[in-house]
Amino acid sequence: MTESTQAATIKLTVLETSDIHGHILPIQYANHNPTETGLAKLATLIREKRRHHEHVLLIDNGDLIQGTPLAYHHARLNREAANPMIASLNELGYDAAVIGNHEFNYGMDLLRKATSESSFPWLCANIVNESDGEPFLGKPYTIKIYGGVKVAVLGLTTPYIPNWEKAEHIAGLRFEDAVQSARRWVKELREREAADIVIVAYHGGFERHLENGEPTEPQTGENQGYALCRDVPGIDLLLTGHQHRSIAQVVCGVPVIQPGSAGALLGKAVLTLERSAEAGGRWRVATVESELVSPHGAVPDVRIMELADPHERLTQTWLDQPIGRLVGDMRVLDPMGVRLAEHPLIEFINRVQMELSGAPISNTALFDNVSPGFPEHITMRDIVSNYIYPNTLQVIRVSGRDIEAALEQTAGYFDTYDGQGEIRVSPAFSDPKPQHYNYDMWEGIDYKLNISRPVGQRVTELLYNGRPLDPDGEYEVVMNNYRAAGGGNYAMFQNKPVVKDIPTDMAELLASYIMERGTIQSTLNGNWEVVWDGKAGR
Repeated sequence: MTESTQAATIKLTVLETSDIHGHILPIQYANHNPTETGLAKLATLIREKRRHHEHVLLIDNGDLIQGTPLAYHHARLNREAANPMIASLNELGYDAAVIGNHEFNYGMDLLRKATSESSFPWLCANIVNESDGEPFLGKPYTIKIYGGVKVAVLGLTTPYIPNWEKAEHIAGLRFEDAVQSARRWVKELREREAADIVIVAYHGGFERHLENGEPTEPQTGENQGYALCRDVPGIDLLLTGHQHRSIAQVVCGVPVIQPGSAGALLGKAVLTLERSAEAGGRWRVATVESELVSPHGAVPDVRIMELADPHERLTQTWLDQPIGRLVGDMRVLDPMGVRLAEHPLIEFINRVQMELSGAPISNTALFDNVSPGFPEHITMRDIVSNYIYPNTLQVIRVSGRDIEAALEQTAGYFDTYDGQGEIRVSPAFSDPKPQHYNYDMWEGIDYKLNISRPVGQRVTELLYNGRPLDPDGEYEVVMNNYRAAGGGNYAMFQNKPVVKDIPTDMAELLASYIMERGTIQSTLNGNWEVVWDGKAGR
């Protein structure tokens, strides 16, 4: 073979962050303890990769601007200042970002402010304007040239957002199927744009088992990663997110990356690109080597820390503001125990929801296993450490049958238990990621769940005002807006009449409730519990 017919090669290093959720600094906001995660630590890795690789493409895959007290404080109390998450990505020279579902949480004005401050494009092909059908923000994809190779990056977002987000935050937008949109745009990128390499950055996860293709969740369209790999020809690399999983493998012949959440990992794929004279000079992917790189032990990037510092100081001052005093004990010492029998923290949140809304029935969740509960002297830090989402409240009208169906859904949180060993979370609520936030606990009704019984047959007692709940009766229930829209596979709540909408974040409602009273009391009425064969209920 002569030199003129030998293949030329280029290596392209693709770096992905996803689901940062406002985690810039390597700290826990509940207790100031250090962590080995966060964008400041990833920044050190990113700069190192740039030094050692000639061609680097850096993408953020969504859910960037919401998730920590720092992000909350900026959005609610300091939004006139430059967004610290955007400033960090600008500093690191990101090539593009993808709209995530949580980008809409604080409303369109804050989202547009964030995108306007960005020195990189925000991509989303399948969220379009209802008025003209054009892609939201006007950028479905971006084109980059590396050593003569034309690389296209297409952005996609889970279209399931209208099932969670407040209507006013997404007014005027239409959410299209991600697979159908990918088919259209990948074809266009290959043919009209003559892209050599097509990378799809999708803020969504996988609806099927990565190896055997068996369904792992209801086929709602929330996660379509497997279908993208299987059904859309022409994708050279798929960047994913949303599910907070750690993935670096090949699915249906397509290399896939998903780098966890909160800056725990950096996704990396090295594409060896080859051009052959026999192929008419077009480039193709010869090999892909992918991995997830941990920032454990990395020194946080000084410049990112400096950018975050003024926002962080304001946030820490706000977090340490005293709110009120607790008489009794609302500490969370055993998260599983909180979910097996009513806990004073859960009863308190439910009762606040009922009092503020006027609804006689309420549900809420312990969102994760690091929620600390409330100490004697309560600060804003304690509020946002326990209520970590910017949820608002809605009162919806449902039937008794809907309530029972919701309790059966929530009872599926537990693996079937025979009284021996530890009680475990079922795979339906733990795989591919923990879904503690989808286990609801109720006030205003009395109920028992028997987890020795099969899933779907676990509600053994259900009373309202001391009498069996009427399946055909109508009841007003207050819950967060995510659940009221059917989020978390609670389809029985979808499209139910909204009796009352309270458009204030729950963290603010809880803080105001405590401040107005000065002192709150820990109470426990024990209106529900989880039982099993061999364990007598109360």
